[in-house]
Amino acid sequence: MARLAAAGLLAGLVLLLGATPALAHAEFEGSDPADGASLATGPQKVTLTFSDTMQQGFNTITVIGPDGADYVDGEVQAQGDSVSATLGPLGPAGRYEIGYRVLSDDGHPVSGKVGFTLTTAGTGTGHAAAATPSADAAPSAAPAAQAAPAESGGMPVWPWIVGAVVLVGAGVAVAMRLGRS
Repeated sequence: MARLAAAGLLAGLVLLLGATPALAHAEFEGSDPADGASLATGPQKVTLTFSDTMQQGFNTITVIGPDGADYVDGEVQAQGDSVSATLGPLGPAGRYEIGYRVLSDDGHPVSGKVGFTLTTAGTGTGHAAAATPSADAAPSAAPAAQAAPAESGGMPVWPWIVGAVVLVGAGVAVAMRLGRS
């Protein structure tokens, strides 16, 4: 009976100490043009790279110029770990913010902002920026510092650990009772 109790205790400790949180959430890794870059001519497209495969559809990218206009011209495309959008000609010189809200392959949204500076004015006029769906996904005309960190949003691991320990303890108690008979 002591062996059975020791085995149950050992199994509980293994479950408790061996559990690690899930590491499946995608994170922003970089952009083209790079965050903080100064460009003499506007890029033809922007590309955002992440640590995981991204889903096609449900992705939003905006490129808001100093005039408050959006310069994205076309559909947002996901391919592998990258999401990109084609741009029309950029307008006035100044800071352009790339705002994004994209969906990773595991279903978790990733949002944030990066920016670049256009040093020579372009000929484009852009179009009115769409209404912002939510504050955490919102690109705006105001300057932003860095990309927002990805939210974890997953279920914590501790309820699973507690449940496993309770199940192991119940198994040990049942085995001890059956062993007495």
